Amino acid sequence: MISIILVIFLSYIAGSIPTAIWTSRVLMKDDIRNHGSRNAGATNVFRVMGWKPALFVVLVDMAKGVLAVLFISRIRADAVPIDSAFIQIFAGVAAILGHIWTIFAGFKGGKGVGTAFGVLIALIPVPALIALGLWIIIVWLSRIVSIGSIVAAISLPVSIFCQRISGVQVPDIFLWISIIVAALIVFTHRTNISRLIRGEENRFGSKKLNQDTDN
Repeated sequence: MISIILVIFLSYIAGSIPTAIWTSRVLMKDDIRNHGSRNAGATNVFRVMGWKPALFVVLVDMAKGVLAVLFISRIRADAVPIDSAFIQIFAGVAAILGHIWTIFAGFKGGKGVGTAFGVLIALIPVPALIALGLWIIIVWLSRIVSIGSIVAAISLPVSIFCQRISGVQVPDIFLWISIIVAALIVFTHRTNISRLIRGEENRFGSKKLNQDTDN
């Protein structure tokens, strides 16, 4: 039990690293949440600071998820009779929750997409890459990041289900974790969904910027 608690705690701390906020404080001497859409995510960093800081934020956020799943999950402080896949999932979910509700920034972090993608690349690479491809295509065509993120998230359990139908052996737990991650991403984009329904969601290149519209 000590191992599981330690893994979850350390994964949450790793996920809590507020990459966008700390990057903006170093480069701008200010909090990114005071600018643009006021969101602590890579999209807002891109809008306010440019593509290089945004790329750095994306890569670090993804690395947090990979770190939790592939490394932190291996910590063993005691003998726990639980399958390693379950411990990896606990670690991944804790990292995503840490990103969304970071202890280092008043429990107000990003929307979890980058860290979730890192977790999924480590757990289920094929569905994760399919989701990434869909995200790129949809954002390229629509210029709306939130649509790409929501569709990509929903595609995860759909992809795994299709794999299972085609005969590929995918453990049930990975299907369930993809559903949980998709639900989390959709939940963090609930205000974006409302704006999409009203036709008010911002596109890349638009001058008018609503708060909390970013990924």
